[in-house]
Amino acid sequence: MGIESSCDETAASVLEVSRGKIEVLSNVVSSQIKIHKKYGGVVPEVAARCHAEVIFDVLKKALSDADKIYNFPLCKRGIKGDFKNPPQPSFSKGGGLQIEDIDLIAATEGPGLVTSLRVGVLAAQTVAALIKKPLVGVNHVEAHVLSPFLSNQKIKFPALGLIVSGGHTELVLIKNIGKYQLVGSTRDDAVGEAFDKVAKMLGLGYPGGPAIAKAASQCKSQIPNPKSETNSKFEIQNSKFSLPRPMINSNDFDFSFAGLKTAALYLIKKLSPGELKKLTPAIAAEFQKAAVEVLVSKTKKAAEKYKVKNILAGGGVIANKELREALTKLDCPVFLPELKYTGDNAAMIAFAGHQKYLREKKNEVFDIVANPNLSL
Repeated sequence: MGIESSCDETAASVLEVSRGKIEVLSNVVSSQIKIHKKYGGVVPEVAARCHAEVIFDVLKKALSDADKIYNFPLCKRGIKGDFKNPPQPSFSKGGGLQIEDIDLIAATEGPGLVTSLRVGVLAAQTVAALIKKPLVGVNHVEAHVLSPFLSNQKIKFPALGLIVSGGHTELVLIKNIGKYQLVGSTRDDAVGEAFDKVAKMLGLGYPGGPAIAKAASQCKSQIPNPKSETNSKFEIQNSKFSLPRPMINSNDFDFSFAGLKTAALYLIKKLSPGELKKLTPAIAAEFQKAAVEVLVSKTKKAAEKYKVKNILAGGGVIANKELREALTKLDCPVFLPELKYTGDNAAMIAFAGHQKYLREKKNEVFDIVANPNLSL
């Protein structure tokens, strides 16, 4: 069982691993997007409180969903009890799959929001101690980069991992599962964070990734001239309408999205409300194109330098259609997670935890600690 609570998604998943074959029996995610939307971003204290309120309900749902797929006989013990009143779950005998049937528990220990991480870690420790099963802590970033394994186990090493989310933009050389070398990272904003901030500037709402993509899809092939018959002095010609591609030609594999975000801000500030409304799709499309070009260009160069056999990509931004299409056009074979495994989820945590336990055979139930700055 995997448990995820690094930011604003409370998630639990049950995986069956048999003879190297992976089957996701359940993948439950309780999202807080509607709660944080009015703030334009995640409020840590609110997120932690929401995790605490739903985490045992989510665990119960993951077990219930897994039971339907696995079709446990009724003679097996089941799970009952009221999970709406933490701090501790209550289990009793009954029919179907229950928590005691889980062989291993994996929980996100970092990186992320420390208050959110603690909820998931404490819940995992409680359950692991209660049923006397091993618990392992999982690096959230490692889980993202390994997420393509949930759909394809034919990946070869060495591979290059691209992790793109609201908090991370990194390129990692994967020598094997558990053996990583960071070769590039963002020097300022993560790409997902830049999407959120530009979407807010454009009045598109939160989260920014889907909002920018939706607006960009409405962009016409020709960018309209916003010059009106009023006293506006601002004019954008098609040939001059562009945003920078920061560090795209640098000799390293690092990223920088603060400059791209700032360039979008300066452009937006020059527009009247009417002009901004008219140009929003074009600005969204240009911003998205610039971000995608930088990500793909750096990934291509790193793959060539390290002579990797495959490219893996993970993280919420990998759900972006333009980015997925651009990555699949690279010469090196690219493995992408299914859309349901791009955002924060517990299936990837369960897989990464299983792989860690196979390597180390160590029960970390009393050692796991929420670490907001955990690195690969």
